[in-house]
Amino acid sequence: MNTLVCGQSSKAIDNKPRLFDEIRNVARMRHLSLRTEQAYVQWIRRFILFHDKRHPRDMGEAEIRAFISHLAVDRSITASTQTVALSALLFLFRDVLKKEMPYVANIERAQKPKRLPVVFTRDETKRIFAQLEGTHWLIAGLLYGSGLRLMECLRLRVKDIDFTYAQITVRDGKGEKDRITMLPARLKQALTRQLQKTKVIHEEDLRAGYGEVFLPYALARKYPSAPKQWGWQYVFPAAKRSIDPRNGKQRRHHLSETTIQKAVKNAIRQTRISKNGSCHTFRHSFATHLLEEGYDIRTVQELLGHKDVKTTMIYTHVLNRGGRGVKSPIDL
Repeated sequence: MNTLVCGQSSKAIDNKPRLFDEIRNVARMRHLSLRTEQAYVQWIRRFILFHDKRHPRDMGEAEIRAFISHLAVDRSITASTQTVALSALLFLFRDVLKKEMPYVANIERAQKPKRLPVVFTRDETKRIFAQLEGTHWLIAGLLYGSGLRLMECLRLRVKDIDFTYAQITVRDGKGEKDRITMLPARLKQALTRQLQKTKVIHEEDLRAGYGEVFLPYALARKYPSAPKQWGWQYVFPAAKRSIDPRNGKQRRHHLSETTIQKAVKNAIRQTRISKNGSCHTFRHSFATHLLEEGYDIRTVQELLGHKDVKTTMIYTHVLNRGGRGVKSPIDL
């Protein structure tokens, strides 16, 4: 029995540790995030199990097509999840196994629903903020006041905050793009206090013999002292140090996104707002409220970091005032 994924030992399993170790090595060489690496490993493992534990080098386009179609038809996964699964398999064949892999055609695609974004009104936003405090309030403020995605906010480094020019530099945003957005005046004082607390934590870590932070793109090898420098520290550090699974070093990572998501969800429940909102709803509200104020859509596009203005245009739905700007006859 071929036991590539499960079991302990056999000639077939000889490739198991090598394959998944190589997947992780290539992922790190390509500077994929740990989250992406873990997702890819999961989908590749499921792909192998689906095909009775055959080794991927003995499979190809037909097996990829069968697996992805199975996910859409039999498992009813969302279109975005299907895209991640396909990306994982293309990464496996093209980057790890070095097999020529043309566009995988004739896949049964999950239908991506066309939904308008949920947006909080200004009053709803104020009510939610009234239920938040401390770090949770500040992070939610940056999501709404600067249009940040949650992970962009949590991954902010000290050096990315510019109080003089009142701006925030977002590094490696979606699509590995950098951008600059505004730093709201209302948040400056709270952000200053947060940095003071972070500085104390960092100095305590240094005294304990730690104080390193993860640096992307092999910067730690190029600048050996940088991981301990103040400017590279996360603005929102985790409460405890943890072991980095990529190299076994004990570091202080950034705050967990789950903590903020739970706080925001709880705040929404307390306000009795019926909308299915989340942390990302603050970003939607940021864009919508700016457009309501008459700001140019290209400016909003740049602040959000959208590649195509068509993505930003979805927020113009609220400007239509219901039926595409047409007054109801009962209001005439």
